[in-house]
Amino acid sequence: MTEVLSVRVKKSLKQEAEKLGVDLKLAVEKTLENLVAEKKTKAQQIAKELRDLMDVKPEEWVDDVRATRQEM
Repeated sequence: MTEVLSVRVKKSLKQEAEKLGVDLKLAVEKTLENLVAEKKTKAQQIAKELRDLMDVKPEEWVDDVRATRQEM
């Protein structure tokens, strides 16, 4: 299944790409696929970091807060 995507680009850029034989459809698809994959990887990395941060035991949290108060 496909979807129509309409974008505006500089006329000179489009003309140059066409002169060079760039397949615009393929270029846009590949670029979008790469961007989506990159964003997903980044989101998964952030989710993992958050899970790791949330894996703190309450006792550790209390000890850290007490240690910080004593430093003041």
